[in-house]
Amino acid sequence: MSADAKPITSVWTRPHRPQREKLTREQIVTATVELLDAEGAEALSMRRLGTCLKAGATSLYRHVANRDELIQLAVDDVFGEMGPPSAATRGTWRTAVTRAAVDLRAMVLRHPWVGPELGQVGLLHVGPNAVRMTSGLLAQFEAAGFPAGEEDMAAGALMSYVVGIATSEAAYLSLIDRSGVPERAWLSDHSPDFGEETDPRQVREDRFAYGLDRILDGLASRLAPGDDRGPRPTGR
Repeated sequence: MSADAKPITSVWTRPHRPQREKLTREQIVTATVELLDAEGAEALSMRRLGTCLKAGATSLYRHVANRDELIQLAVDDVFGEMGPPSAATRGTWRTAVTRAAVDLRAMVLRHPWVGPELGQVGLLHVGPNAVRMTSGLLAQFEAAGFPAGEEDMAAGALMSYVVGIATSEAAYLSLIDRSGVPERAWLSDHSPDFGEETDPRQVREDRFAYGLDRILDGLASRLAPGDDRGPRPTGR
């Protein structure tokens, strides 16, 4: 590292010291997530967050060094909304992985800002909730009998699919929301092939399930015969 280069810092490497003042890290994280949900990542700044909390910048800097650390905390906080990892067993790996994928997609749709930010946070800055989720996936692939060294690649392939499609879906739903009209009406105006009796939400669910099935089919092909004994998720 050159003398002029700034070290990469992470909020997770700094001791979490209890503060005597009323403002806590938990309050900061909650307000950060609320601001991101309401206004998007572009609106987040230390000054803007301080205004929301009715606190000065000095109070915020006692807990976080900069905006990047706010993002790190917020990303891990929303990962905490996901259910705990299922017990890893060979016969149920596909069901458990499907559940994790469905939970991850739902989380990204609730928080449209999180998908683009995941790439910025990076593996060096993930917090305990994200580690719990990824460790659970790795345990499932290991229990399933994937070749040694492929567990992390299998988990990465799955998460790339889920985060990618959910981020695109979230952007599409944000566009619909900005239009001020229901999704069905928007599609009727913009898609000549859209049927009036079609449920657009079910179409999105089916497309996600289909892609997830194909991803898991491909991953299962890496198992020895007889190892893929878990029930397959419903897809089309």
